[in-house]
Amino acid sequence: MELHDVWFILIAVLWTGYFFLEGFDFGIGVLTKLLARDRPEKRVLINTIGPVWDGNEVWLLTAGGATFAAFPEWYATLFSGFYLPLLLILVCLIVRGVAFEYRAKRPEQNWQRNWEEAIFWTSLLPAFLWGVAFGNIVRGVKLDAQHEYVGGLGDLLNPYALLGGLVTLALFTFHGAVFAALKTVGEIRQRARSLALKLGVATAAVAVVFLGWTQLDKGGLGSLAAMLVAVIALVGAIGAIKAGREGWSFALSGVTIAAAVAMLFLTLFPNVMPSTLDPDWSLTVTNASSSPYTLKIMTWCAAIATPLVLAYQSWTYWVFRKRIGTQHIAH
Repeated sequence: MELHDVWFILIAVLWTGYFFLEGFDFGIGVLTKLLARDRPEKRVLINTIGPVWDGNEVWLLTAGGATFAAFPEWYATLFSGFYLPLLLILVCLIVRGVAFEYRAKRPEQNWQRNWEEAIFWTSLLPAFLWGVAFGNIVRGVKLDAQHEYVGGLGDLLNPYALLGGLVTLALFTFHGAVFAALKTVGEIRQRARSLALKLGVATAAVAVVFLGWTQLDKGGLGSLAAMLVAVIALVGAIGAIKAGREGWSFALSGVTIAAAVAMLFLTLFPNVMPSTLDPDWSLTVTNASSSPYTLKIMTWCAAIATPLVLAYQSWTYWVFRKRIGTQHIAH
């Protein structure tokens, strides 16, 4: 296996980690409006991710940095062609971080309400737009012979990509509801379990359509296996939350995310960005990659840094592992 193939797999792993961790972050943000009934309950939900949300975004920075270093042609084409949606995601992530930090800085109800509204929208929009972006990457975009995107914004808003956005939004919200049930106590926990069950059914409906469409259009045996794992894990997550086993449900919803991401990357390989104008103009792991020497240095750096990142994130989750409820919120 060549180093560019290894880095394609590593980037897939980084995106999997990001969607697994930031996925329930986004879900919690959406649930501040769908699940919480009053301000103390909103504070409970926000506090479930308060110690970890910024650490979860490390995976996005790492995935972006790894793409820039390992596949500079892919990075350049992606960020120029998808400039507006990626800029909107970036703005949302900035405002979302500010909202988490500033919401409790003043006691006025209107101040806190406005920041909570910002948390909702800046969680919902990225959850949807990431699915649109990856849907377009897998489907292919208008690349010319110089590997430059020559389409417009309207080309990115095609039915397949929009369905992908609905899938990521639904899946992340379901993932967040399961996490809320896992991390809370009392009435809000019971309502989170009930809502997660409904969201799980809705997620399964749209996910099966999207994954089936992907498989019929571009799939092989590997992607078929990944799709089956995703569907089975999602059904298992729904069954586990119905049985009150939040831990198992959260693990299985995470497996669903991992298998779905694996399926998308399996259908993509060896391309990194297919061209819908001419297959010969597609960006691949070969023509988009850095030099072998660069990839070799990156591999050594990743081997040293990755265990450290996993260790400190695991320690963070262990420290803040206890459940919380409204009784823990100062009124």
